Amino acid sequence: MEFNTLTDVPSLHQIKQAAHQIRDIVLESPLMYAPRLSESFGAKIFLKREDLQGVRSYKIRGAYHKIANIPVDLRSKGIVAASAGNHAQGVALSCALLGIQAYIFMPKTTPLQKVEAVRFHGKEKVRIKLIGNTYDEAFAAAQAFCQENKAIFIPPFDDYDIIAGQATVTLEIINQSNSPVDFLLTAIGGGGLAAGAALVLEAISPQTQLIGVEPALAPSMSASLFAHEVVTLDSIDSFVDGASVKRVGAKTFGICEKGLNRMLVVEKKVLCQTMLDLYQFYGMIVEPAGALSVAALEQIRKEIVGKTVVCVISGGNFDTKRFPEISTLAKS
Repeated sequence: MEFNTLTDVPSLHQIKQAAHQIRDIVLESPLMYAPRLSESFGAKIFLKREDLQGVRSYKIRGAYHKIANIPVDLRSKGIVAASAGNHAQGVALSCALLGIQAYIFMPKTTPLQKVEAVRFHGKEKVRIKLIGNTYDEAFAAAQAFCQENKAIFIPPFDDYDIIAGQATVTLEIINQSNSPVDFLLTAIGGGGLAAGAALVLEAISPQTQLIGVEPALAPSMSASLFAHEVVTLDSIDSFVDGASVKRVGAKTFGICEKGLNRMLVVEKKVLCQTMLDLYQFYGMIVEPAGALSVAALEQIRKEIVGKTVVCVISGGNFDTKRFPEISTLAKS
């Protein structure tokens, strides 16, 4: 069963309502000045630290906003999500806080660290079902479960309630910045975070250039924008698991097509070096998707001189045991 509070593109008023609703649940993450990056690029560069959320990503925003709006009489059937990562953690914590039973479908190939994180955040309110070897198989099983049990499915990005929740990241950025933001860079997977950013910027900071960043081997939004319609990629490299989807959302695409100034793609080698740099210079442990925005700065070096630039660090769910692998890939 699907439940929607918002049936159309969220307005600024509705995004502000979402911000009010989640204010006691979500950290107003720091907008951190990055001196070394700023000096390197001759710009004022700030990092929006969504990796510091309790679930170490911005996904709690959309998930909590969506789930909190479900009427009490519909909650008894339970909440369902399919995810191998940050969305699952956001849904699990939201359901634990709201006292709703959650059923999280994850591929059997999901790293144990992520499974345990979902279990930790959901406590007794989450039941994890490891099914299939891919996200698509887990998603199909989740859909079947929803139909059989009349449970409510919480989509990861293609949903106006989710988009309104994710938009609160950009609302905070504009409120926190002491000067107008010239460039905002954010990772794009399914498009929820970027769509939310586009709506906020259109309403209150139209001079800000919004740049979406994708992995070079999973450019689903870039391909869709080029085709002027949502396309499904034949294959993707899932290394950047937080921003690698074969198909972006229809709702998110509609907003991004209008609101994005451009797309950039980042090669794996550059991304891995950026992850190492963020750890070395700032002590930040970020996941590959979380480093995408910073990794793209080199491509716009000439344009951002003297400008105010914000990079959204979208997530920090990363197993530090993988640093040797990251180091090897950065040198490849």
